[in-house]
Amino acid sequence: MIFAAGFGTRMKDLTRNRPKPLIKVAGRALIDHALDLTKPFPDLRRVVNLHYLSELLRAHLASTDVLFSEETPAILDTGGGLRQALPLLQSNPVFTTNTDAVWRGPNPFQLLANAWRPKVMDALLLCVPLQNAVGHKGDGDFTIAPDGRLQRGPGLVYSGVQIIRTDGLQDIPDPAFSLNLLWNRIAADGRLYGLPYDGKWCDVGHPEGITLAEDMLHV
Repeated sequence: MIFAAGFGTRMKDLTRNRPKPLIKVAGRALIDHALDLTKPFPDLRRVVNLHYLSELLRAHLASTDVLFSEETPAILDTGGGLRQALPLLQSNPVFTTNTDAVWRGPNPFQLLANAWRPKVMDALLLCVPLQNAVGHKGDGDFTIAPDGRLQRGPGLVYSGVQIIRTDGLQDIPDPAFSLNLLWNRIAADGRLYGLPYDGKWCDVGHPEGITLAEDMLHV
């Protein structure tokens, strides 16, 4: 699941006439950087959710095998968007990724797949130590226990990439909601895990992130 429906308001004028996933870093659209992460898994069904300026994303991806989940009339946030896309994804668990980050280092999807333990995990989030989080402002989102379980708190930044079981989505009544709600329930059951990322990750959710990401990629 590739989240691409948002308005990209932090990008200011850059998203006035184009959706954030079409902003270019190092000559390529952010959504193309995100799709590159799926290359080790050629059999994945890749679903992109759409809302803001969706026709531009459809045109950009017309030559790919990507499937589209159109959110209309209202945007559904990450949880609602993932739930709507489940008939297209046809999988449980699923990978999810945001489109406003660029990576330098090991493939994040491959790392998560290698670390996934379905007997104990309902979600495995790839998290970035603050020293590896280029362009990120804040103290982090999670702390990690020696056994890999996550708790809320400063320390690690959620990268936007995860493996998550989708069963609990059906128990949330709101049509639009964040995956944070599902994470909270999974954490209460002791099944929310994290994996630290030892490469570099750049937040490209704000205009300054474009230059930072390009500098990071060329180091």
